[in-house]
Amino acid sequence: MTPTLPVTPPLTSRLPAVGTTVFTHMSTLAARHGAVNLGQGFPDFACDPALVEMVSAAMRAGHNQYSPMAGVPALRQAIAAKVAAQYGHAYDADAEITITAGATQALTTAILCCVHPGDEVIIIEPAYDSYTPTVELAGGVPVLVQMTFSEAGYAVPWDAIRAAVTAKTRLIVINTPHNPTGTVLRQADIDALAAIVRGTDILILADEVYEHMVYDGQRHESLCRHPELAARAFVVSSFGKTYHVTGWKIGYVAAPAPLMVEFRKVHQYNVFATNTPVQHGLAAYMAHPAPYVELPAFYQAKRDLFRAGLAGSRFELLPADGTYFQCVRYRAISDLPEASFAEWLTSEIKVAAIPVSAFYRGGQEAGVVRFCFAKREDTLALALDRLARI
Repeated sequence: MTPTLPVTPPLTSRLPAVGTTVFTHMSTLAARHGAVNLGQGFPDFACDPALVEMVSAAMRAGHNQYSPMAGVPALRQAIAAKVAAQYGHAYDADAEITITAGATQALTTAILCCVHPGDEVIIIEPAYDSYTPTVELAGGVPVLVQMTFSEAGYAVPWDAIRAAVTAKTRLIVINTPHNPTGTVLRQADIDALAAIVRGTDILILADEVYEHMVYDGQRHESLCRHPELAARAFVVSSFGKTYHVTGWKIGYVAAPAPLMVEFRKVHQYNVFATNTPVQHGLAAYMAHPAPYVELPAFYQAKRDLFRAGLAGSRFELLPADGTYFQCVRYRAISDLPEASFAEWLTSEIKVAAIPVSAFYRGGQEAGVVRFCFAKREDTLALALDRLARI
């Protein structure tokens, strides 16, 4: 008798269009070729040792069990105080702020709590890669609107956003400062968004993880600043981005109490609670606002260094008003598609970048790649030396 071999049953994918992310692919390629990795967005320098000590102190003090589902009260109170001081909006720390396992979990939970099968969600491309798959997991319909692109860079086409609104529109996702383009929404953009949603039941998901990385004296137009929009918005931020600890995967969402009730219903079943000692450490660290108040100048210096290093090269620098990313055009160097050019840069020039086409569902091409300048000065100097020789 022939033995029966174990058989794994077939599985119908919930996300058939999704494969390995471009970030994983380019980071793997960078490691293989010994390239300077300016692709994936993470710092290569340490966080403040004082923050590590505060987290360690929380561990030693015994804060090692589950936190409350919504987060450690002291951290939620610190966030509420920061938002009030920075943006003038008073959130109730108990009912309107929830600590999450990173910003991506906050984004996912916000979408899952409000998008039902058949609901339409407007997503502005190029877009962070989690938005569209999460909408599809919720049974929603992504409605993709592309930013305009010109010599002056990228801009949100608000007339096209308005035209995309239908009776089925449940949510509009915005991201400012914007990954991957470095675009920052201004007051005119906020006014246009407000005019579109006024008189509707449309909600807004505001991805503001780079809130403290806005340059040249510009103001971050958080939706928290604008009561009309804050009343219908989930506002997401990231401690990982702000404090150079992306591996800690901790963020938060602020929203009006009726929205937060629904957010927490989903949150409690996909995460329940996040890292307890890290929350206590962050609460203590936030007593001193200097680290986030001084962050724009810190990263602007890196941006200016990077831009100066490419100023005489064949790359065309696009505006970089926020985030820690610099987009460049390479049409004077190559006519390769963006993914192929990024792979060539990584394997031959030994500097890894991300093709901006990867941030479009349809892979739209504009001859643009994205570099991350959240690196040590010596890392940037090595990368710039290699890039300037092209």
